Amino acid sequence: MLYWLTAFSDGGDIFNLFRYITFRAGGAFFTALVFGFVFGRPLIELLRRRQKNGQPIRADGPEGHLATKAGTPTMGGVLILGALMTATLLWARLDNGYVWMVLAVTAGFGLIGFADDYAKVSRNNSRGVPGRVRMALGVLIAAGASAWAAALHPDALAYKLAFPVFKDALLDLGLFFIPFAIIVIVGAANAVNLTDGLDGLAIMPVMIAAAALGIISYFVGRFDYSEYLGLHYVPGTGELVIFVAGLIGGGLGFLWYNAPPAAVFMGDTGSLALGGALGAIAVATKHEIVLAIVGGLFVLEALSVIIQVLYFKRTGKRVFLMAPIHHHFEKKGWAEPQIVIRFWIISLILALIGLATLKLR
Repeated sequence: MLYWLTAFSDGGDIFNLFRYITFRAGGAFFTALVFGFVFGRPLIELLRRRQKNGQPIRADGPEGHLATKAGTPTMGGVLILGALMTATLLWARLDNGYVWMVLAVTAGFGLIGFADDYAKVSRNNSRGVPGRVRMALGVLIAAGASAWAAALHPDALAYKLAFPVFKDALLDLGLFFIPFAIIVIVGAANAVNLTDGLDGLAIMPVMIAAAALGIISYFVGRFDYSEYLGLHYVPGTGELVIFVAGLIGGGLGFLWYNAPPAAVFMGDTGSLALGGALGAIAVATKHEIVLAIVGGLFVLEALSVIIQVLYFKRTGKRVFLMAPIHHHFEKKGWAEPQIVIRFWIISLILALIGLATLKLR
């Protein structure tokens, strides 16, 4: 919205600053951060009043959770989403289709998560919206976003899959691009959701992965940088840096209250929305495969659940003491902050490896 102030610029005044993505990204970051600090405490108090028993804790989860996490309110993702959407709408160019596509995915998955959280707290039961309903709604949102992204992409890239390292490699998926992109978006949303099991565990890796994707968005959205690095140029994606900056600012504002011991959980409202956003950015920038690297922690969490379920059904035995894998380490006696910080470190390493693929071509 503020971008339109450039209409009053003669090229040498303060209004000219709004032309620059980097300046507006800084504005989006601080807007979202201040939003989180200003509205965080009132929101938590509201959630506590509305949710007398807090988020229902799974009876089959780690034993300590029943004692340490009972009564903590959920739906804190509303704070993150409010911050990043306010910041994005204020600082981004609103004539950019990629911005609206990512916002739509974020809002759509956020609504699914909100409905799931509301069902849990209203029934005081850890079972919310049935999984098949959640999955079906997620697929519909992702399908619309995938078709939207394909329509926005240049003709040379539309419906094609790009590969990291191999700069000239493109695989024409045709209409199969849509189901592939659906898997990326829905998979990212559910992988982040599975990771959100300890205080602060999911939000920092989300911010790290988002920062990496933001850098990628900036590079592929500029012809000079994309040409120098041998990347596929996707005009307009640079504007997604504004969204990413708002996500990081809102995430830090939320982390202030979610650091152990958490005053509020993000819930499915936040985890599904943020995961969907990561998937949507990857699809927009043609870096779906790189998302599996920079978001490798989420992949590991999801794989641990898949492996556990399939192996148990086949043999009646478990590979991990408990899945997702962060609960496995809890069962082994690792302290919660120890798990969280080590997983943050792993996430940062994987993000740097993913960014390295930009130059290894």
